Amino acid sequence: MGVILEVQNLKKDFDITAGKLHAVDNISFQLEQGKTLGVVGESGCGKSTLGKLLVGLEQATSGKIIFQGRNIEKAGRADWKALRKEMQMVFQDPMSSLDPRLCTMDLIAEPLKIFKVCRTQSELESRVRALMDLVGIAEHMIYAFPHELDGGRRQRIGIARALALEPEFIVCDEPVSALDVSIQAQVLNLLKQIQRDKGLSYLFITHDLSVVKHISDDILVMYMGQMVEKAACKELFHSPMHPYTRGLLSAIPIPSLRNRRKRVLMEGEITSPVNMKPGCRFAARCPYAQERCRQEQPALREVSPGHFVSCHFTETTSISDTPA
Repeated sequence: MGVILEVQNLKKDFDITAGKLHAVDNISFQLEQGKTLGVVGESGCGKSTLGKLLVGLEQATSGKIIFQGRNIEKAGRADWKALRKEMQMVFQDPMSSLDPRLCTMDLIAEPLKIFKVCRTQSELESRVRALMDLVGIAEHMIYAFPHELDGGRRQRIGIARALALEPEFIVCDEPVSALDVSIQAQVLNLLKQIQRDKGLSYLFITHDLSVVKHISDDILVMYMGQMVEKAACKELFHSPMHPYTRGLLSAIPIPSLRNRRKRVLMEGEITSPVNMKPGCRFAARCPYAQERCRQEQPALREVSPGHFVSCHFTETTSISDTPA
């Protein structure tokens, strides 16, 4: 399959009283048609800002976003209106992303009305009912309001809205983090089924490594606005190379008393993302950090086919404490 999305040296800085906050700093990657790229990292690492940049909700400071061969980073208002049919976003909190004054019917119908997809009211209702059936919302809930529904059903409405215009690419910004575990599984399986049926491409943002392992083809690990590691899902879980990735993976609980995993504790202070100084941003928490790490920013290197790491000492640090 071809590449549907290519990001080149993408940056986003916010001007604040104390200086410049580097939310996204020099991110580059490719996403193939029909695949899922998982983006993981701690809260505040820039995951959601990255997703918003890709769908035009934030304006990049510099860099390129190439979608289906077109550089959309400098797209105008008219261009973005056309792009809205091809790229959509599912937000983290369905309650805050849905208009509480609209019922299920009106919420799902809204994008169809804006783009004048249906010519008659009966065609519109038929399309909405088909979308409800696709995402698993019972027909008797067609006139229910968001406050009358649980979190899972509200998120299904958000997914239906995103699918209404039949897009090619969807950014899923922690779509299951606010849901119960059983509902999480239902929504994840729904997203995977829709992807298989329609050939969609996802950027799946989450802080839950168990979730990202279930749904992703490739995984991108972010720390303080930068990409520190990127690899195929199985490769990353089997052979993590960046100390930060190893720390994240060691925190995944194992439901076994025999197969205990040794924790990789990340001690030290988190570096401020404002007016960043030279050097590795993880150095203050890294057990392998040396003076070079505090002076020189490590370059992102391809240490094996498809496996990119940003670390000076990738080949020399021990990975004996990381999970298999």
